[in-house]
Amino acid sequence: MADTIKYLLSEEQMPKDWYNLAADLPVPLPAVLHPGTLQPVGPDDLAPLFPMSLIAQEVSTERYIEIPEPVQEVFRQWRPSPLFRARRLEKALGTPARIYYKYEGVSPAGSHKPNTAIPQAFYNREAGIRKLTTETGAGQWGTSLAFAGSLFGIEVQVFQVRVSYNQKPYRRAVMETYGAQCVASPSELTQSGRAILAQNPNHPGSLGIAISEAVELAAQRDDTKYALGSVLNHVLLHQTIIGQEAIAQLAMAGDDPDVIVGCTGGGSNFAGIAFPFLGLQLRGGRKRRVVAVEPAACPSLTRGKYAYDFGDTAHLTPLTKMHTLGSTFTPPGFHAGGLRYHGMAPMVSHLKELGLIEATAYHQTACFEAGVTFARAEGIVPAPEANHAVKGAIEEALRCKREGKSEVILFNLCGHGHFDMQAYTDYFAGKLQDLNYDEAELAMALSGLPSVPA
Repeated sequence: MADTIKYLLSEEQMPKDWYNLAADLPVPLPAVLHPGTLQPVGPDDLAPLFPMSLIAQEVSTERYIEIPEPVQEVFRQWRPSPLFRARRLEKALGTPARIYYKYEGVSPAGSHKPNTAIPQAFYNREAGIRKLTTETGAGQWGTSLAFAGSLFGIEVQVFQVRVSYNQKPYRRAVMETYGAQCVASPSELTQSGRAILAQNPNHPGSLGIAISEAVELAAQRDDTKYALGSVLNHVLLHQTIIGQEAIAQLAMAGDDPDVIVGCTGGGSNFAGIAFPFLGLQLRGGRKRRVVAVEPAACPSLTRGKYAYDFGDTAHLTPLTKMHTLGSTFTPPGFHAGGLRYHGMAPMVSHLKELGLIEATAYHQTACFEAGVTFARAEGIVPAPEANHAVKGAIEEALRCKREGKSEVILFNLCGHGHFDMQAYTDYFAGKLQDLNYDEAELAMALSGLPSVPA
């Protein structure tokens, strides 16, 4: 059998609908609350930030939502994305497990993020919106929204977390190539940014702060909306095209995963690969282990509290129930900037509470070691975020080796690392540190969680 086995679907086989896990949840998702009244929010409360079409998707319990034809037309540039059998990695590990990975790095922006950036830009254009503001960590999301904005004629302003802005100048250059404006956050452009800088002029930034800045600007103009790259239900919905394709491709391979692995920061790529399989399970199909892998320096699922919290640092957003480290928590500046978020998607958090998924956390040097092992076997250099999924999959394969089990492992390789080479340079030079969060700061952030009656 050949070392490289690639499973491809035709354009005609690309899913025509997104899958909505809310339709199959055994227990409904806790309501999103207004921070002032602590009552469930309505569409009008979200209207300053999102067009009504996306708000409808956010609260929908319909199982399938049609993908608009103009969105499908853009997707056909790279979708369906390939599924690979990682046979050379299997040999390198000496495992009886069969390892598959869905590769999302084939998109023009190099990650899974255009799967939601394209529909968000489309729906905003349909609503007459002229400008979108957003945040980004490592820059995968900012790059993708900049790309989408260029296609649909929408101006894009990106607040990039300062530590990543400094670490990854080439990602910023790609955003600017697509026509977006990219500024380091915290910035002097917003009241929330200026307040942070007044306290600490050298603040490294966080996704929570960058969200505050983007939301603040969006709320000031009628022709401007906010776009989010992870966490919210409609974002996770858009990513389910990944898992739906993977179901069809694994059927072509004659396999069915026993274990599904994804890296988690806000939860979007994890949801994309896992939710369609969990939907099958919740509708009477076989049970699988679903493993979320997060950074040990920002461990919302494994260390955070399941509670209502703000999605941003300046407390401009509604309250959602999620695993959180506290909205004021600032993680250390490790290289997987896309995973440096204080909270986990409410729906992913809900699944963890229901016992439908499990979570584990690893430090960055172990994840880069796994990424290098993968690259030397399979030829693809993963993004630092994706290295967490690679690490999780390798650990599962080594467990199978110890136990003598030939299980099927599927993971989502959510993006390439071509703009993250400084991180690899630091790894090979021995400069990459396993940074730990400050326990006192975490305790302080958790003590400030909003008080919401049971």
